[in-house]
Amino acid sequence: MKMKVSKTLVKRHANNKTNPQLAETIRVALKNKAWIAIAHKIGVSTKKHISINLSDIDKETKAGDTVIVIGKVLSNGNVTKKVRICALGFSSSALDKLKATKSEAVSILEEIKINPKAEGLKIFS
Repeated sequence: MKMKVSKTLVKRHANNKTNPQLAETIRVALKNKAWIAIAHKIGVSTKKHISINLSDIDKETKAGDTVIVIGKVLSNGNVTKKVRICALGFSSSALDKLKATKSEAVSILEEIKINPKAEGLKIFS
């Protein structure tokens, strides 16, 4: 069951953000209907954003998956397959481990621009 998300509420969240990168991500996501629910999740308090370890991502994905993390990716564990991870933030050691497996680490804003229809995503929030 899909949750109905108010665009007005999400716009208000974007206007209240002090981090310009988060605000821009929300504004760009609002322009694509498929990304509105994710924009809503990004717009909530950052205390509700998650921190997820590479080991958790590795357990829940298969090779070639694209993962959206509404929060930060931490370096505990390893990724054993090539995946594309889109997140609001990455620890520096997580980025190093992802480079070692030739996995991609990109911002959610970049993913919105590349994949405006939000196809083939696994969302961790």
